[in-house]
Amino acid sequence: MIFKALFDTIRVLFISISMIEFFHTILYIPLFNGFVGVYSLIPDVGIVILLITVLIKLLLYPLNTSSIEAQRSLQELQPKLEELKKKHKDNQQVLAQETMKLYKEHKVNPLGSCLPLLIQLPIFIALYWVLQDGLTTNDFSILYSFVQDPGTINPISLGLFDLSKPQIALALLAGGAQYWQAKSLSRKRPPKAAGKGGKDEGMAAMMNKQMLYFMPVITVVIGMQLPGGLSLYWFLSTLFMAVQQVILTKKSDKNN
Repeated sequence: MIFKALFDTIRVLFISISMIEFFHTILYIPLFNGFVGVYSLIPDVGIVILLITVLIKLLLYPLNTSSIEAQRSLQELQPKLEELKKKHKDNQQVLAQETMKLYKEHKVNPLGSCLPLLIQLPIFIALYWVLQDGLTTNDFSILYSFVQDPGTINPISLGLFDLSKPQIALALLAGGAQYWQAKSLSRKRPPKAAGKGGKDEGMAAMMNKQMLYFMPVITVVIGMQLPGGLSLYWFLSTLFMAVQQVILTKKSDKNN
């Protein structure tokens, strides 16, 4: 499968550099031990993934909050950014200076929305390997001394899903959660009477609408080729992110 080959290729690239030991020690082994340790207490991989997802989201809550706020701030600045692009289209240096000045005035970090994604990517890759290894092998030699060796791990969750294999239903759920998350950030089209600023708002709305449908489709396509356990994590992680997004948006609107 394409994406399995892609992740395996990434793994080979990681092995070829010295940072693999750091990555393996800091992320993979703790996640693997946590996964097996919780499974020893609650022998259902679906519930184990749910608990791991909740833990990861709690740890990343401050970063996710700043990311959501940064996305909202960037959306609100979009009309002004478009105006600057038109005004200084022939002078890229001035455009860059004015753009940074605008960010500074409104206290917006343009990289703020990307940081949590960059942090979660290694976790996502490590969790992929954990699920792939934990659900398909009986080798538990890297367990800490205080973690019980389960012998084998049953990949069936709730008696329905084999999370070691791709699950279309979970991929669709992940895509649905991705759609809801994008929908909660999408901008409404402005009325025609809004004038020049309204035109810029409309451009931002069109871009958001494209992402609204593109990302869920990509999520489903990828999810259909990944182990069901990873699709479940993707679904739960996106769902929690969307809920946090909605809560913060309502809180911000109320304060305004």
